[in-house]
Amino acid sequence: MKRLKISLIFGGKSGEYEVSLISARSIYNALDKKKYNIKLIGIDKSGIWHLGNSKNFWISPENPEKIKLNLKTPKITAVNKKDKAYLIDLENGKNITDIDVFFPITHGTFGEDGCLQGFLELLDTAYVGSGVLGSSVGMDKDIMKRLFIEAGILTCKFQTLNKSNVGKKNINNIIKKLKFPIFVKPANLGSSVGISKAGDKKELNKAIKNAFQYDNKIILEECVNGREIECSVLGNERPIASVPGEIKLKRGFYSYGAKYIDEDTAVPVPRADLTRKEIKKIQDVAVKIFKTLGCEGMGRVDFFLTKNGKLYANEINTLPGFTSVSMYPKMFEESGIPYPKLLDKLIQLGMERKRRNDKLRRDFHL
Repeated sequence: MKRLKISLIFGGKSGEYEVSLISARSIYNALDKKKYNIKLIGIDKSGIWHLGNSKNFWISPENPEKIKLNLKTPKITAVNKKDKAYLIDLENGKNITDIDVFFPITHGTFGEDGCLQGFLELLDTAYVGSGVLGSSVGMDKDIMKRLFIEAGILTCKFQTLNKSNVGKKNINNIIKKLKFPIFVKPANLGSSVGISKAGDKKELNKAIKNAFQYDNKIILEECVNGREIECSVLGNERPIASVPGEIKLKRGFYSYGAKYIDEDTAVPVPRADLTRKEIKKIQDVAVKIFKTLGCEGMGRVDFFLTKNGKLYANEINTLPGFTSVSMYPKMFEESGIPYPKLLDKLIQLGMERKRRNDKLRRDFHL
């Protein structure tokens, strides 16, 4: 049986560079090497693509935040030749190999927000995950929440700020509308990078300044007291939802450090203790969100479930984490789809979408 040529893409210019490397290493280890011929593409922090191998590509000190790529590796790009995507060595211009399917696991800006997906569309190749539209609206929390509201999906009250409308009067108005405590987030980032919880005006001003380091647009949200529930979604036109999981906080909130470094802050529970009715509602809303945003392949939807039964949609992650503690694969394992089978399905979905799109007419004339 001929092995599929898979290119795993990771790293990149976002603040989630290290998480991406950890996810990619986990995916590589889980992929069936008898089925797949895997090429590793690591994007460094300046945006240059490198081709490496599993033995020396990931440099992994004890601290997960310090994991990095071995950059003494060939610099490459990808091009379309004769209706196939090829990896090209930039130093000599020679073909390295053709690729059947690209598997991006580039969390955050320039990789999860539609930029990389647009390039892969130009290559006219199959790839895993959402397309340009689903990726871009899934990344922009402001646009995402506006679409939630349009679709009748309950979400936290929020206000949007950009650098041109930050002013004392505007901030005072936001405080009146949202009340403390207030969460401050970069509009286009994930893994809780740049997020702060402000309990007073002094902390709010500090949080706003911090968030603007990561994005030119930020959102301020009311604090909803509820259980932090997550649900994984898988599919294209007919997506399915996993059993919901829960993030049980010991203290603080589910920050970057809590997710990847400090295991004493939160406990991820892949199967939450919920009633059948609650499970059904969460799964239905997760699938509705997935469809509303035009997502494909995969997504992890995050919710708040209050004591009185209200379900608030927080956000979707279109390229969720795949580390050893990540909830997306663990919730599907609880649903009867083991990690390697889940990866097989994601690859199949990427190829299925390519076959579907290849049937569209592109030869129209006036």
